[in-house]
Amino acid sequence: MSHFQFPLQLTFKIGTFSNDFIATDANDQTLAYVRQKMFKLKEEVNLFTDDSKSELKYSIKANKWLDFSASYMFEDANGKNLGRVARKGWRSIWKAKYEVYDVADNQDLIIEEANAWVKVADSLLGEIAVIGMLTGYFFNPTYNVSRPNGEIVAKLKKEPSFFGRRFKIEKLMELEEIEEERILLALMMMILLERRRG
Repeated sequence: MSHFQFPLQLTFKIGTFSNDFIATDANDQTLAYVRQKMFKLKEEVNLFTDDSKSELKYSIKANKWLDFSASYMFEDANGKNLGRVARKGWRSIWKAKYEVYDVADNQDLIIEEANAWVKVADSLLGEIAVIGMLTGYFFNPTYNVSRPNGEIVAKLKKEPSFFGRRFKIEKLMELEEIEEERILLALMMMILLERRRG
């Protein structure tokens, strides 16, 4: 993927057993069709050029079986390492936190939930019949992507929608192409994990 036209939109498909979504740019051009493999002991996510699934662009693979603190490796279609994202284990139960590492395994970015109470309200009220259908319009968590020094470089925000199916990624400052790529891959994996968490 080359430099993206922000903001980017992630839209989950409804009515499928798999956890699929489409990533589009500001011009509504498809960047990737994302498909999470079902019933795997080790998580695996494939990113294709479009929903025909004929051309693989990237894959994201867990380093452990069904582990709460697994790390997820990014690879291009040729198997080249592009970095990884790791969930901060038990620290992520209350407030989601992930660390993003470059190809040399240096931590270069952090993804953190801006307000844990929004997620709590969304999860609790989402279990109530009828009201649960409406929580997607009122409780919309935001995740900040920052450098280790605290400088926020991008944000992912859940947008008002039924079933919490739409997310927007905004870039807040100029980034290198490889950073944009790593941020997008990390946020895609994170949102799959967070949607399953509730």
